[in-house]
Amino acid sequence: MSHETPARDRPLTTALTQAAATAGLAPSVHNSQPWRWTVLPDALELRMVHEPQLAATDPENRLVTLSCGLALHHARLALAAEGWAAQVERLPDPGQLELLARLGRFQQTAADADATRLVQCMRVRQTDRRPVSDEPVPDATLDEIVKAAGAQGTRLQLLGSDQVVELAAAAAQAAVVAAEEPELREELAYWTSRTGTGVGLPPEVLPERPPQTTVPGRDFGNPGTLPIGPGHDRAAVYGILWNTDDEPDSWLRAGEGLSAAWLTATRLGVSMVPLSGVVETDGTRQTLRQMLAGLGFPYLAMRLGIADRAHAAPPHTPRLPTEQVVDTSAADAGTR
Repeated sequence: MSHETPARDRPLTTALTQAAATAGLAPSVHNSQPWRWTVLPDALELRMVHEPQLAATDPENRLVTLSCGLALHHARLALAAEGWAAQVERLPDPGQLELLARLGRFQQTAADADATRLVQCMRVRQTDRRPVSDEPVPDATLDEIVKAAGAQGTRLQLLGSDQVVELAAAAAQAAVVAAEEPELREELAYWTSRTGTGVGLPPEVLPERPPQTTVPGRDFGNPGTLPIGPGHDRAAVYGILWNTDDEPDSWLRAGEGLSAAWLTATRLGVSMVPLSGVVETDGTRQTLRQMLAGLGFPYLAMRLGIADRAHAAPPHTPRLPTEQVVDTSAADAGTR
């Protein structure tokens, strides 16, 4: 009779598996969830999935890598909340470009109370594309959100009123370009027709009509079923996530910074909506770079505001089953 200990009974392996599963709550471009995790006896590896249905939207994998960075930060928080400190190697193998990160050299520590609170925020965080309320976001709250992004090695610049006008014009131009590109329209149609598959954007999370927002949101091609009231988002704050270079390591860290900022915003009662359409075309991405005075490269724009409490929160987007995104076979083999 075998007396081998199953992987699920080993504390570290269990923690790694649970952290990878929790990372599945992270947001991603079109809710594509372009990540896959491998649980090893003493490490956790994150790989990027090349989605053919994002070839026009994200040909250089900026947004896919950023999405994986969100999942990486979620996993790090989940481990910290369980009392595991990890060292992270980013892009550890030049021969495996899809291998984005490896977490290893774990040490048991006291459970991190701040991480625990942010893990709780993962479960309630949403993307609400409707107009926000007229209640302004306090400056101290905005400062905390900006600092959360900065602590992960990326930068979040909040925009002044003149820059918001520029961002609105760029977003409108990006929408025109997208409407004229059949490949982009086909990809949007794909990701908005995946009901029941665990990925994509179902009608109930998309507005029933274009919302009255200062910066236009993405036109998904077909209206959703999410009701919209008469409000406008005049009190919203807009920002650009950026850094000083345009390389995969920075895209990954930008995702980690976005995760930290978004979860901090959720903890503080602030709604965040990413505006990725404006960085998906070369011309409007260059406009955003000019807004940064040429000092760096924009990865994403976003809106921050206090959600309208008169509306019920939209439903959560679907998620893939854990077994489709987390491979534990190597950890299981290590116990035999």
